[in-house]
Amino acid sequence: MRIIALLIMLSAFVGAPLEAQVTPTPVATSAEATSPSGQLAITIATNGEGRVNYHVTRAGKPLITDSQLGFLFTDAPQMLRNFRLVATDRRSVDEAWEQPFGEWRHMRNHYNEVAATFEEGSKYHRRMRVVARLFDDAVAFRIEFPDQPNLKTANIAEELTQFHIVDDRAATGEAWWDTAFESNREEYLYNRTKISEIGTAQTPLTVRLADGTHIAFHEAALVDYSGMNIAKVGGGLLKAVLTPGATGPKVTRNTPFETPWRVMLITSDAPSLYMANAEILNLNEPNKQGDVSWVKPRKYMGIWWGMHLDTQSWSSGPKHGATTAYAKKMIDFAAANGFTGLLVEGWNLGWDGDWFATGDTFSFTEHYPDFDLPGVVAYGLKKGVHFIGHNETSANIAWYEPRMGAGFDMFQKLGVDAIKTGYVADAGGVQAVGPDGKPRFEWHEGQVMVVHHLKVVTEAAKRHIAIDAHEPVKDTGLRRTYPSWVSREGQRGMEYNAWGVPKNPPEHEANLVFTRMLSGPMDFTPGVLSLMGRGNTPILSTMAKQLALYIVIYSPIQMAADLPENYAANPGPFQFIKDVAVDWDDTRVLAGEVGDLAVIARKTRGKNEWFVGAVGDEQERHFDVPLSFLGKGRWRAEIYRDGDTADYRTNPRSIVIEQRKVSSADRLALRLAPGGGAAVRFVSLGR
Repeated sequence: MRIIALLIMLSAFVGAPLEAQVTPTPVATSAEATSPSGQLAITIATNGEGRVNYHVTRAGKPLITDSQLGFLFTDAPQMLRNFRLVATDRRSVDEAWEQPFGEWRHMRNHYNEVAATFEEGSKYHRRMRVVARLFDDAVAFRIEFPDQPNLKTANIAEELTQFHIVDDRAATGEAWWDTAFESNREEYLYNRTKISEIGTAQTPLTVRLADGTHIAFHEAALVDYSGMNIAKVGGGLLKAVLTPGATGPKVTRNTPFETPWRVMLITSDAPSLYMANAEILNLNEPNKQGDVSWVKPRKYMGIWWGMHLDTQSWSSGPKHGATTAYAKKMIDFAAANGFTGLLVEGWNLGWDGDWFATGDTFSFTEHYPDFDLPGVVAYGLKKGVHFIGHNETSANIAWYEPRMGAGFDMFQKLGVDAIKTGYVADAGGVQAVGPDGKPRFEWHEGQVMVVHHLKVVTEAAKRHIAIDAHEPVKDTGLRRTYPSWVSREGQRGMEYNAWGVPKNPPEHEANLVFTRMLSGPMDFTPGVLSLMGRGNTPILSTMAKQLALYIVIYSPIQMAADLPENYAANPGPFQFIKDVAVDWDDTRVLAGEVGDLAVIARKTRGKNEWFVGAVGDEQERHFDVPLSFLGKGRWRAEIYRDGDTADYRTNPRSIVIEQRKVSSADRLALRLAPGGGAAVRFVSLGR
């Protein structure tokens, strides 16, 4: 009996403390995810003040240290403190999709995603959901705002997103960046500075750390929101700065809504960085336009370069470029040489007088008396040359939007399937109408213009008209969702080689490849074989480099920008421009360093044919790359290279055109002259 009583007492004694030791599962304060290979990892967490922050590691090493997320509002308290994690969701996606045209035909969208929902502990109990996607070469996140009683309309004064590169890694790193908030919009030469010397930069912003890690900061799926810029705070700390609006908030949205994706492309070298730009497309929604077979990638010519040389004019008068006779002459030349488009600028009434930044004189349906628009369009179509209309707006969307529909209708009836739009005005000079009906001035990448550009694209698409936007909002991959947005400008193009002071330097295109071109296609307008700008001033390029630009600077529409007489005078190099493709099955970056060198191979869509383009900088450079990307059998390499004495300063026209037979086991070794380039076409000879 004593033993039994003792056991009962012992069980009671032991049982009570054991029950007391059972503690509830602690509430999670962080959410984590890794990329499919485990190379990249993100942690989203709250700190002691309840601030939401994130950090990123690469190969287990800190890369982006604690960086806060939050918002300032114009009519409500900030969302920055007193948050707690209330829910976490995860998923993985590995899918394939096909581009109707592009740098790659077949795309893989492979990522792991974590979504962390945070709620304020204050009386407002507002919520935000941080969604992060991790690819093996990119980290992206956005903020989703659900419908909620204490945040029906978000009037955002600033987004408090940070990107804090680990300080000791940033200290010796370099950055390539294009200044923001200056009068000439995005059309500035790139700065190459220490990371600590970044000012306020447009995106994409590219940095290289001492160990070779490359990071490009950009955004994806910019819809009904203000464009993001990036400013230095100090050390390795950078912050988002939204483009202003005319009054009050930079962004106004009703919940529910989500921000654009904030993207960091992260790779071990420059060639891989360029290849990672596919993730910008993957972060956008699939095609909403259905069958877009009416969108035709093409090479085109233009009544354009003469205006920039000042030998022709947009306005009426003795130098008027857009005349019926000259347009038909251009169509004849284009048709004889395999070009399927002719851009005509200055065809419409409104170019006389001071049109810069005004725009209220332009008509989008009436042509000058010396230009027979219906006749020219019909003449071109008979010869297989499509008229590319030009709608310059001078950034006066208050004038353009009520009139663009009539212009699109007219072009549709005539059989025009592509339009180049223009928004020439100083930054902050966009003329718009506010909700109160009064005029106001906006920025080219503010929320108003983001909405406007998509309105233009969707309205034009209803008439099966594609859009090539100049002085545009940045490309953020929306061409996946709206493929008819075929190209855009958005940086210094060829026209600066006509009249720019200074002109584009030899390193310009090697900068573009790893900065601007990470965002998407650029209508750079290459191929000036005269190598002369306005007043017979030299372009800082060799002839071979002009050919290489057709490969290196991607666009599904490519202009032969020079005058017909200059092509007729240079039949050898012109042959490459006639032969080069514009649409691709595959793209490989064979070699590259930001601002120094870019060597890119592209396979023609639907053909057993490859092209390689290489551009350098002001130094003589050599590249030697394997041709393993070629398929089996023998190939004819049609090579257009700098001559042995070529130099952009002293002998820019020296070019060697030669052929040789090669296989995938061979290597391509070429010299790039100072300011030079090389272009190669590989034609299969079978087995």
